[in-house]
Amino acid sequence: MARKSRERLNRQFDRLQRRVPGFAAGFLARIRRPEARWVRIPLGILLILGGVFSFLPVLGIWMLPLGLLLLAIDLVFLQGPVNMAVVRGARKWSTWSRERRAKKSKTR
Repeated sequence: MARKSRERLNRQFDRLQRRVPGFAAGFLARIRRPEARWVRIPLGILLILGGVFSFLPVLGIWMLPLGLLLLAIDLVFLQGPVNMAVVRGARKWSTWSRERRAKKSKTR
């Protein structure tokens, strides 16, 4: 079960790396290495804290899911819930964008 969650999490990270700009993809590749654990855990915690304080001008809510993704690499108990949240979020996003495109094409 843990192997399946880890593989799914790796697929989610691979998809994210394909969608972000080159410098961010390189950073994600470096931070995903096993030896980067001591950087990844504090960075994940800082991102989650930044997401909690998203009402401040510089910080944003985008930091929360990214921090959870980083922590899920090392914390097995987070892998299942984070995977499910990413999959559900991707489904909702695709449904919303499909409906939005359909509305735009009807109004034209």
